[in-house]
Amino acid sequence: MAEMGMGKGVTAGKLASNVQKKLTRAQEKVMQKLGKADETRDVAFEEGVINFNKQYTEGSKLQKDLRAYLAAVQTMHESSKNLQECLSDMYEPEWYGKDDLDSIVEDTDVLWTDFHQKLVDNALISMDTYLGQFPDIKSRIAKRDRKLVDYDSARHNHSSTNKGKKGKDGGIKITKPASLLERATPVWAQGILSAHNIAQSNLSRNQAEDELERAQKVFEEINEDLQEELPSLWNSRVGFYISTFQSMSGFEEKFHKEMGKLPRGADPANHTLSPGGPPPIPKSPSKVLYRKSFETELYYFLHRVQVTTMHDYAANDSDELEMKAGDIVLVVAFDNPEEQDEGWLMGMKQEDWIQNKQSSLKGVFPENFTSRL
Repeated sequence: MAEMGMGKGVTAGKLASNVQKKLTRAQEKVMQKLGKADETRDVAFEEGVINFNKQYTEGSKLQKDLRAYLAAVQTMHESSKNLQECLSDMYEPEWYGKDDLDSIVEDTDVLWTDFHQKLVDNALISMDTYLGQFPDIKSRIAKRDRKLVDYDSARHNHSSTNKGKKGKDGGIKITKPASLLERATPVWAQGILSAHNIAQSNLSRNQAEDELERAQKVFEEINEDLQEELPSLWNSRVGFYISTFQSMSGFEEKFHKEMGKLPRGADPANHTLSPGGPPPIPKSPSKVLYRKSFETELYYFLHRVQVTTMHDYAANDSDELEMKAGDIVLVVAFDNPEEQDEGWLMGMKQEDWIQNKQSSLKGVFPENFTSRL
């Protein structure tokens, strides 16, 4: 058994020493609880330990919730991807905006992936690093508690060893012989035996002093380190939490902003469930024909908005613009915006404007017969 223990780096003597330490600590704690031995207390340090445990608990909960949030982002990513891929598959190739829709699906997937990865790199990894320092400190706090018990035990042992050793005159008090051996010792040898007892007492006292010094040194070393680390760790939580939440908020804001920049394809009004069939015509517009000077027309051409005609439209009134599918129409503003009816635009055919300039025919037309270029 001894060889097996030594093979593992643990000798029988070391094992016995550890057992003795545990017994001594247990005995010391019992004596302290019974009030028969005083206990070294440090109120400030105990408050620091309470804060440490609170900080560790809160950080662990935040880490758990952050992981749950990232899992939800991943789930939302997958759901969004599946939904958009489904819509893309259902969107027939000949429909207007098919390429735009495919591009949106791809760009959306890239944005979700980038958003999730940034959260992992800048929030989760930082959180894991922040919490990674707590287990070691917790272990050292427990070690400090054990060394404090050792120190108190050595202090009490030293006190009891020296108690009653000195007489009233300050000299060493010699105990009278009590054993049968001492009683049987010749008178001439009594001095030798007394000297031996004094030497044994001095040895015990010296050993107690050495043990006290060692225990005090070990305790103070670990205690001083923790006295510096615990307040510093407690104060660091504010900056860490602020940095974490700022990063997450910034990534969320950028993600939604980038999502909002993605093109949304053609207006649904430009599509119909009946192939080749035109959409319904809006309510008839005001019966006004607008003409402008050549300079105004040129301005609108340079700042034009083009839509392309999707269906043929036959003008019903003189102020309406007749169009054929495929015509390019230049949109211009109404002189009086209040006279514009909902669903109608004012414009001229691009081909007519190129040929006739200021004499080009303008008219109103239904917006849902066209698609913006």
